[in-house]
Amino acid sequence: MKTVLLFALLIMMNNLTTAQQKTLGKVNRLDPAIDNLIDKDATIEILSEGYDWAEGPAWVKDGNYLLFSDVPANTVYQWKEGAGARPFLKPSGYTGLGVYSDEPGSNGLIINKDGMLVSCEHGDRRISVMPLSIGGKRTLADSYAGKRFNSPNDIVQKSNGDYYFTDPPYGLMKKENDPTRETELFGVYRRGTDGKVTLIIKDLTRPNGLAFSPDEKTLYVAQSDPDRAYLMAYPVLADGKVGKGKILFDTTPMVKEGLQGLPDGLKIDKKGNIFTTGPGGILILTPEGKLLGRIETGVPTANCAWGNDGSTLYITADMYLLRIQTKTIGVGF
Repeated sequence: MKTVLLFALLIMMNNLTTAQQKTLGKVNRLDPAIDNLIDKDATIEILSEGYDWAEGPAWVKDGNYLLFSDVPANTVYQWKEGAGARPFLKPSGYTGLGVYSDEPGSNGLIINKDGMLVSCEHGDRRISVMPLSIGGKRTLADSYAGKRFNSPNDIVQKSNGDYYFTDPPYGLMKKENDPTRETELFGVYRRGTDGKVTLIIKDLTRPNGLAFSPDEKTLYVAQSDPDRAYLMAYPVLADGKVGKGKILFDTTPMVKEGLQGLPDGLKIDKKGNIFTTGPGGILILTPEGKLLGRIETGVPTANCAWGNDGSTLYITADMYLLRIQTKTIGVGF
């Protein structure tokens, strides 16, 4: 009898936990092929909420937890299963006095090949690196040709150790009209293992998220300009620079239709499928640029990252930290 009662109690507790799990949005299936990537019963779970603008999720394999930025709050948070979210690092992107701007903190985050936290810092206008065990930041890059960056936004590391990052004006007090701007460009840059910074793309109006294809022969760059809301694809050359880019997918019509959000952060699965934020949530594209569907969050969506065993997609969307289980595996797992 005790065994039966215990079993019944466990079932009741499990049902209560399931009932309490909050969800939002839906998966909009536009092509049958999406069923190979996301199960028909998959839900978008709310893991944590109440942030000003959640961004830059990065999974820490060694600690089995997620780090993400709240850019206006100048804070990096840690989320761990069973423990929830807590402040991890503050200040995260601006160490000065007084109010810098409405987005002073870190934005894009990655865990590099050495297991350290690499941050795109708006307020301090640099790319920094920090050990997760003891802290203490170093600057990887803060200028090009003697001119300070605007506000580094997102970053990716190539397998050879090179970093590629974007530099739009979103972290500046007056954005593109800020008097402290030193460069006329909103560039995409490469920081080589020798420490040298190279400008590799100079003709985008609002470069934002970026990612490599699994074979690293293509660099994808999202542009968050509402009038030119593109996902671009560039061939990666032998010297680490890129060739002439092409528009892989144009979300501008979706923006004009009134869907919330712009191309921002993106991640790639091992088969080359692209999970990119954009109008309506997360757009799921084939490597050829065919739209398979959309993870619709109902709010402007900033970024995403693979976690756990590589099949869980964590999503930062406005005030929310979300996740959805997939049937694929992300690059890096």
